[in-house]
Amino acid sequence: MVKCGIAIPQDFINKPAEMRLVREFVRRAEDLNFESLWVQEQILGSAPVLDPIGLLTYASALTSRTRLGISMLTSIVYNPVQLAKTLSSLDQMCNGRLTVGISLGGPTPATVSGCADRRVRRFVEGFEVMKALWTQSPASFEGTLWNFKDVAMEPKPVQKPYPPVWFGARQPAALRRAARYADGWMSPSSSLEDFSSRRDVVVRALEESGRDPATFAISKRLYIAVDEDENRAQQRLREWFGVRYKDPAEADRVALWGSPAKCIEKLRAFIAAGAEHLLLNPVMDELEQMERIAEEIRPHL
Repeated sequence: MVKCGIAIPQDFINKPAEMRLVREFVRRAEDLNFESLWVQEQILGSAPVLDPIGLLTYASALTSRTRLGISMLTSIVYNPVQLAKTLSSLDQMCNGRLTVGISLGGPTPATVSGCADRRVRRFVEGFEVMKALWTQSPASFEGTLWNFKDVAMEPKPVQKPYPPVWFGARQPAALRRAARYADGWMSPSSSLEDFSSRRDVVVRALEESGRDPATFAISKRLYIAVDEDENRAQQRLREWFGVRYKDPAEADRVALWGSPAKCIEKLRAFIAAGAEHLLLNPVMDELEQMERIAEEIRPHL
C-alpha cells in the first residue's frame, strides 16, 4: 500500500489561528495511523500562514509515532549553519521522525533576502554545509561561499547519517539535481501528465548516476476535497486557491475533488505513474476531510 501523509492545518484565512484545531487534527491523525504529518513554507504573501518549523515543533510535542515533514523550505534564505542546528534540534525533539524538504524556491523570497545571485550555488553548498555539520565531529567545509574548519555542532540528529532530505523540483536541471544529491523528490502541485514526465526525468537521472531508484523516495503533494457535490467542492477549492495563491484557476489544474470513488480513481492514476508516497492536503473542513480520507479512500490505495 502506498504511504499516505496528510497536511496540518496551517493557513487561517479570515480567522485567528485556531491551535485547538491543530491539536485535535494532529492527535487524530496519529490515531488514524497516517504515515506522516506535513507543513509547508510561505514566507511572503497576504494569506496568513504559520511558520513551518515552529508549527512542526508544536506537532512533535503532540505525537510520538507519526513522521513529521517540511515541504519545502526555501533553504537559500537561511544561514545553513543556523538551519542545520534548528533541524538537528527538531529531529532530537521528535526522536528521529523528521523528513526535511528543501527547494530553491522562486525568485521573490531570494530577492528580498539578498540571495538573488548564485542561487544554485547557495542551494547546493548550503546543503553540503548542513550535511557536514550533521555528520562530522568536528566539522570542516571548504567551499565558494562557506568555509570553516574543526567546528563543533551538537547535538547531532537522531537519524543517521542525518534526516532524509527530499528536494522539491519542477525544471529538468532541478530534477537531475534532486537525483544527484537528495534522498527523495516531492513533486509540487501539478497535473498527472507533468508529474509523470518529471518522474521519468528523475528516474533516468538516478540510473545514469548509478543510484538505485528503489532507495529514492518519490512523493506527490495533492490538494483534495472529498465531496459528492462536485460543483460545490470545485468552487470551494477555487475560492481557497484564489486567496492563497491568487489564482483560482490553479485549482482546476492541480487539485482533485469529488466522491470517494472519483478521488480514489484519480489517486490511483498518480500511484500508477510512480508516486510511492502521497501528501494529501485538505484545505477546508480539515477534520471531516481527514476522517473521510482515512475511512473511505486510504484503504483502497
